[in-house]
Amino acid sequence: MFLTVSTTYRPATDLGFLLHKNPARVHTFDVFGGVAHVFYPDSATSTSSDPREEVDAAIVERQRLWTDRRQEHGPFDLIGDVHGCHEELVTLLDRLGYQPADGGYSHPEGRKVVFLGDLVDRGPATPDVLRTVMAMARSGSALCVPGNHDIKLMRALQGRQVTVSHGLAESLAQLEGEPPEFRKEVASFIDALVSHFVLDSGRLVVAHAGMAERLQGRASRRVRDFALYGETTGETDEFGLPVRYNWAADYRGTAMVVYGHTPVPASEWLNNTICIDTGCVFGGRLTALRYPELELVDVPATRMYYEPVRPLAAAPASGDGDDLVLYATDVLGRRTIATRLAGNVTIPEENAAAALEAMSRFAVDPRWIIYLPPTMSPPATTVNEGLLEHPAEAFDYYRRSGVGGVVCEEKHMGSRAVAIVGHDPGAIERRFHIASDAGGIVYTRTGRRFFGEPTLEATVLDRLRKALDRSGLWEELASDWVLLDMEVMPWSAKAGELLVNQYSAVGSAAEQAFAAALPALGAARGRGVDVGDLADRTQARADLVSGYRDAYRRYCWDVQSVEDLRIAPFHLLASGSMVHADRDHTWHMETVARLASDADPVIVATANVSVDLTEPVSEKTAISWWEELVRRGGEGMVVKPVPFVAAGRRGLLQPAVKCRGPEYLRIIYGPEYTLPANLSRLRERSLGLKRSLAVREFALGVEAVERFVRSEGLHRVHECVFGVLALESEPVDPRL
Repeated sequence: MFLTVSTTYRPATDLGFLLHKNPARVHTFDVFGGVAHVFYPDSATSTSSDPREEVDAAIVERQRLWTDRRQEHGPFDLIGDVHGCHEELVTLLDRLGYQPADGGYSHPEGRKVVFLGDLVDRGPATPDVLRTVMAMARSGSALCVPGNHDIKLMRALQGRQVTVSHGLAESLAQLEGEPPEFRKEVASFIDALVSHFVLDSGRLVVAHAGMAERLQGRASRRVRDFALYGETTGETDEFGLPVRYNWAADYRGTAMVVYGHTPVPASEWLNNTICIDTGCVFGGRLTALRYPELELVDVPATRMYYEPVRPLAAAPASGDGDDLVLYATDVLGRRTIATRLAGNVTIPEENAAAALEAMSRFAVDPRWIIYLPPTMSPPATTVNEGLLEHPAEAFDYYRRSGVGGVVCEEKHMGSRAVAIVGHDPGAIERRFHIASDAGGIVYTRTGRRFFGEPTLEATVLDRLRKALDRSGLWEELASDWVLLDMEVMPWSAKAGELLVNQYSAVGSAAEQAFAAALPALGAARGRGVDVGDLADRTQARADLVSGYRDAYRRYCWDVQSVEDLRIAPFHLLASGSMVHADRDHTWHMETVARLASDADPVIVATANVSVDLTEPVSEKTAISWWEELVRRGGEGMVVKPVPFVAAGRRGLLQPAVKCRGPEYLRIIYGPEYTLPANLSRLRERSLGLKRSLAVREFALGVEAVERFVRSEGLHRVHECVFGVLALESEPVDPRL
């Protein structure tokens, strides 16, 4: 009898099914295209003549596939191919902080080992390795996937015919001295191992030889073969060994894949994958990857136990080409990018198309662009007379979100710039895989080169490099490169064309118009014409235009050389193997302030004030500081929560809120924006989309830097910075 039961099950969800009619009778069934098919042997075994009653009485129970361990979040210590090297395994476990327990080892902080297979063969102590691993698996302090050597040993122990080669003879000889019960236990243990595991909500996949994205979380003969042997071309090399297809070179999955199988001299990341078999049994090292820290820990082999048939080949290193290839499919279409800070960020298809146009035509080499800064939202519109923005609303936003303190930073009227500075050109080539005589780059918030003149860029980078030398930060950060977020002044140095064609044009036209209108009105009044208050209103409008021109002229001066520039860093985003998103804004302010000194007037510190949001006096002091800044013609200030990353009940908070002064806003909204009728309309501005963009772009920017520091492939970093640029094409009022 054949019955069909409709379900909403999708095969890609990694769930298996059991059908229960009653406790005494259980039927399994397969799933094809989202429909479950129930097979009964024959109608004679049914308790009812009506099949529909059988279906109505059935209970469907979902069960996870064995490969699905997404509910396990670690932390983990993943260990590469042991191959019978028990002495090195014990040393490595000790270095990782594990302690002897129940015949194996456990970690006092609850960490768990994940063994990547090939526990056996070639090394001197296969039984001891098996005994340790099995004890840890029994106690729950370890997971294990099988390697091809393990499977071959299992078949031999089961009495099946196998070719005794590649170290199997050593394992069999060593196990001959063990009781039959132990050999049987070993065979049963290996037989029960699952091809691969999907861990940590799908973020981590572990398999002996790797796992292509299309096969992750599935269970079949094909999946198991890939997990054990990888993907082969069908050819053999000069050593008689199969030629393996480098699947990692084309990997585009979001899950991190950690594997072994093919020994390499040193582990290196390639497209979010890493091989940690570093050939311990061949005289190399036994390596572990700590997760989620992504720290490699290894111990050297005591000696070479086995001569490799094929010399160890270097892993496809980050930057050797395989992970520096970008495809249009990496960014086009509607995409969802997973971020640590804000979950999934969706990039609409039309935004991606616009960003591709900008990136492909104007951006610098994508290897440079490891970060793009986010947009910033203003505070809620103030009720203070004559103003559109005021610090009180920014303080209130953070206080209501549970933030106890903020840092207020002077907002420089310049152009946003990102600088990558290497200690020397060699450091840049090693880390970014770009030959750079200047030893770095300065680019805009849209990924374009900031300085059109290479000599000027090289001089600026040299100034920053010398400032880092004087400050001692190279040594303190243990790094040979840094990523700085900064402002370059004057505004006219980068926005000269905008000033001439937009702001100056408006100011000049209005000034000329009023220069003619005011005398004409005066003459009319002299002739006895009743012009009412038109002359007064026209004079007031002329004064507003004069204020408009004064406002943007404050941010313009002639730049003939680097000495005419002023550079104000305000974030030290990353250096070496660290992303400094875990440091608060106070640390960032204090650290970058060390770059400013009397030795170089070009690099200036960013003035800032800390505010305790529980103390009204502290707020009042900061408001007075803002009022003084804008009275002197300053742009205003940026209010940031003390933590670099702050979250509230509804998720990630605004990374920063800009509070601009009334005269600067005259540049943005036009000369007459403060007239009561205009200000009233502007108070109705909507900030929701702007705030949403700021949070999403911030999360993508931090994600890009974190992926770069983890040495993930170029496409993984680039999809994040590309996403920031794509979101910039959202239809948001550009004046916000």
